Amino acid sequence: MHHAEADEILLLAPLGQTVARIRSDIKGAVLDMPFKHYEAQDVDELTQQVLGWRLPLSGLRYWVLALPAPKSVFDIEHDANGQVILLSQDGWVIRYTRYAAQTPDSLPLRLALQRDGLEIQLLIDEWEI
Repeated sequence: MHHAEADEILLLAPLGQTVARIRSDIKGAVLDMPFKHYEAQDVDELTQQVLGWRLPLSGLRYWVLALPAPKSVFDIEHDANGQVILLSQDGWVIRYTRYAAQTPDSLPLRLALQRDGLEIQLLIDEWEI
């Protein structure tokens, strides 16, 4: 969930159980797991410290909309419908595998982010803009 002032991300296990909740705002970032609580200045530092990899939250807010993040070099590929199918930026490769509809302005429902052997699957249940 993204708001202008804060973000919240749920990390789920393969069977759908929430294993961690990450929240960030101008005050810092918090990661809560069952019986554990972590804090850091930002999500990058927090996820590196706790999970061993950096969650690309600054780019993610654009990538979920199938847009490149501003002020960074990117490569992009579109399908015959005009929808983004591949976006490469900041060392991440983002593949868009499902959209809400077949129109060029449709929002993504499923994407996979890959970098350095790590793969993150994002599934979007519902869009509210």
